[in-house]
Amino acid sequence: MARKSTVFAGAAIVVAMRWLDRLMGLLSTLVLVRLLTPADFGVVAMATIVVGLIDVVLDLGVHVALIQNRATTAEHFHTGWTIRAIQAAFAALIVFGASWPVADYYHDPRITAVMHVMAVSVLIGGFENIGIVMFQKNMTFGRDFKFFFLKRLLGVAISIIAAFTLRSYWALIIGSLGSRLGGVALSYVLHEFRPHFSLKKAGEIWSLSQWVLVKNIGSYVDSRIDKLIVGRRFDATNMGAYTLADELAALPSTELLAPLGRVLFPAFVDARSDADNLRRIFLLALGVQALVGVPAAIGLTLVAKDAVLAVLGPAWVIAIPFVQVMGLVNALLCLVASAGYVLLALGKARTLSYCAWTQVALFGLLLLLPSDSMGALWIAILRLLVVCASVVIYTYVTLNEMPNLRLRDLLGCCWRPLAATAAMAVALLVASLPDGWPVLVSLVTKIAIGAAVYISAVFVLWYLARRPDGAERYVLQKLQAFRGRPG
Repeated sequence: MARKSTVFAGAAIVVAMRWLDRLMGLLSTLVLVRLLTPADFGVVAMATIVVGLIDVVLDLGVHVALIQNRATTAEHFHTGWTIRAIQAAFAALIVFGASWPVADYYHDPRITAVMHVMAVSVLIGGFENIGIVMFQKNMTFGRDFKFFFLKRLLGVAISIIAAFTLRSYWALIIGSLGSRLGGVALSYVLHEFRPHFSLKKAGEIWSLSQWVLVKNIGSYVDSRIDKLIVGRRFDATNMGAYTLADELAALPSTELLAPLGRVLFPAFVDARSDADNLRRIFLLALGVQALVGVPAAIGLTLVAKDAVLAVLGPAWVIAIPFVQVMGLVNALLCLVASAGYVLLALGKARTLSYCAWTQVALFGLLLLLPSDSMGALWIAILRLLVVCASVVIYTYVTLNEMPNLRLRDLLGCCWRPLAATAAMAVALLVASLPDGWPVLVSLVTKIAIGAAVYISAVFVLWYLARRPDGAERYVLQKLQAFRGRPG
């Protein structure tokens, strides 16, 4: 129990700090969407997806291998840094060379120059100090946050200054390049490790990471294939709206829970030899993700129109239906987030790669269905269908790989948040607000109604269930502990 408390105390810190980071990112987005157009975001998104794919294809999963191996030495880190530097050099060359065919694929010549600058950014990022992996490995999350926060702050500041000056998509590219440069510098300032070129442990790292590579490629393609199709079939405006809608929809749910993954992976690795402890940590993580992430995602779906108009402005009205569908996607992703981390900790990277590529194949098959002239929205709906299938796949695999876990355990963690979310949805659908209210007032009112109904419903259900151990008790204990601290 002490270990479980340590893990989730660390998770609470990381989530709080990550949300400070996301708040900063949201504020910068509010500025940028009023200085730039959806087409500007679309051009950058088209190039970024391809660059990211090239990067992940050459990523040997070094950081996963270093975290998973409990007997690492300095030589492992020197080798890991060398592998990443070599990977970055090859990736940069491929990005540069691919810029012309990618521009032809998207029918947009602007992408060529964008990818040339991104190639330089990829090369620079490869020389980041590998020592920062120790922050996550040793669960020193304060230092981990400090690095990522300062790196983000630098990128945001450069992007906003460039946007005011240039008023074009180049502001986003310059901001990204500045963030990479700053990240490399900060990595050497914040960690004392000094890597040098070595390949002595390359074979050992490869033996641990080869299936991580296959899994990462499949996961990346699975999460980006919809955008590749949108960028190909539609214009930069649709691409920009689709991409930013995806980011906005992830903010209250999967983005909130993303830092929990940085805590869970090393914690699962540490607990993998104790099946009962691993099961307890996994179920608590699932419960917290369902309790927090699902209502946030569904809530955003229900207030998507007001949220887009208030946050992004009238120029982004095209993004509203995308946000509605992506909210449902992120609600489902909250239910399988922990499964990926626990399976990876158990050394099931091969199984995870099969799951990821199965989802890619399913998306490809669904593309054969008629779209009924729904445009880019049809691609979002296909993604939703694939994610529905992924919930079934990951649930089955997790139950199979954890013999002491039962389906009733998973349902016991989730049924109260899901039922309370349904009550919240009904309340928001039947709520009737006066016409003519300012959009921001309407949004805040709906959020207040939804939060009040959800919180009330979930705790009534918890009390009726005789207050079992789980996410509700954990959240209450943390709130009581926070209130009890001396001012």
